[in-house]
Amino acid sequence: MTSMTILPHAAMLQETATIAWNRRVDTHYCRMGLSCRTHYKDSRPGQFVTLRLPDETSPLLRRPFSIHRLIRQDGAVSGIEILYKIVGTFTGKLSRTPVGATVDLLGPLGHGFSIDPSRKKIMLIAGGIGVAPLLFLADAIFEAGMDMAASEICIGGRTSDDILCRTDFMSHGINVHITTEDGSQGEKGLVLPPAARLLKTAPAEMIYACGPMPLLKAVAAMARLHNIACEISIETIMACGVAACLGCAVKTSDSSDGYRHVCKDGPVFDAAKLITA
Repeated sequence: MTSMTILPHAAMLQETATIAWNRRVDTHYCRMGLSCRTHYKDSRPGQFVTLRLPDETSPLLRRPFSIHRLIRQDGAVSGIEILYKIVGTFTGKLSRTPVGATVDLLGPLGHGFSIDPSRKKIMLIAGGIGVAPLLFLADAIFEAGMDMAASEICIGGRTSDDILCRTDFMSHGINVHITTEDGSQGEKGLVLPPAARLLKTAPAEMIYACGPMPLLKAVAAMARLHNIACEISIETIMACGVAACLGCAVKTSDSSDGYRHVCKDGPVFDAAKLITA
């Protein structure tokens, strides 16, 4: 039996966090650094936070964002970074919020990825902004002492503008494979075919994935076909982020009523227990 590294869960806290940076990655994406309390040192890859801008009443509900990376200063965790896509009113306002301003931050929330240092070969699959939690995961796997040279990440997007974090993953020694639907970068097409080819030639011991639900369903099916352990991080609309509204239910095989909630029980799930039909 292999030993699984289960990182401690950080206590959820609501606080006022200061924006340390808010940088455009390209036309549609930004990275924001938030200086916040040190309890994020115990956060797990795959967990998320919810944000609200002070004195803003629209949108009414908080917005969820994956923890993209931990910020360290003098060896200690002093904050978190989020990666977000500008898609609507809130993220538009967020992109214009200056350094030194504050946001109302709640987190860390949800259930994250598990890490088994004994696994020698992993595969990461990211669709678009689904790359956001996978960089935190790659950081944690690297810090756990795993040799990343045998591992792969497949990153897919509609255009080259949607291909994010390539050099970050390469810095950990992970082999990076790029696909774009328009062929503007890497292989033309969807992200799953090259992942399937790689699994046929050199099967992975673990698959981690994040992206649109159709992609995750296909990844789960592929993992079952090859009998490979797989964890997927589900992207969905969350009204509250703390399982109060029960609006983010997904069908699973390991719950008494047939459902679990993405914000509390996820966003990371064992793909084998998710009912995708």
